[in-house]
Amino acid sequence: MYPNLEKTIKSISLIEVSKERKEVLNPLVDFIQNKVNSNQDIRLNFICTHNSRRSHLSQIWAQTMAFQFTIDKVFCYSGGTEATAMFPKVAETLRNQGFQIDKITETKNPIYEIRFDESQAPITCFSKVYSDDFNPKSNFGAIMTCNNADEVCPIVFGAEARFPVKYNDPKAFDGTELMDEKYAERSLEIASEMYYVFSQIK
Repeated sequence: MYPNLEKTIKSISLIEVSKERKEVLNPLVDFIQNKVNSNQDIRLNFICTHNSRRSHLSQIWAQTMAFQFTIDKVFCYSGGTEATAMFPKVAETLRNQGFQIDKITETKNPIYEIRFDESQAPITCFSKVYSDDFNPKSNFGAIMTCNNADEVCPIVFGAEARFPVKYNDPKAFDGTELMDEKYAERSLEIASEMYYVFSQIK
């Protein structure tokens, strides 16, 4: 794990997840634990409307925390109900929190490679619909990270289970003096909850 990211995770470990949020997260914990118990691959697809902010943050932090707690066979994905682009502030925020990030393409929907450890393959991030060929078609848990996606997708085709784990959109602060602070805050909130989830796995 990169040193600056280790420092971030150490600070995350001190963040207390509320009882109410633990109740929201515990069904996801149970899903992962059942997969571990049966020695199955754990596929998690984090879904938000545009696959531009919250779903990417969730995917990246979940994959990182699986590594942190040495939970094997975890494969994290993200998608939307439509494709746009990963918002640049997401990459900037994660870089500031200790990740190594390379922008692979300069297109309207860039591809990023995000690393948390030199020994691990990078996480490939770009905006896509949840059913994109890059993502699993079956045997995955669908984690709904925003209200709109949860309402628009009454059925997520191929999902074994569905978990409404929703976060406020930092987009509300785009172009304001609070933008950097709110993106960092949302990233750390998601990170602390993914820390909690994977810390519970035995």
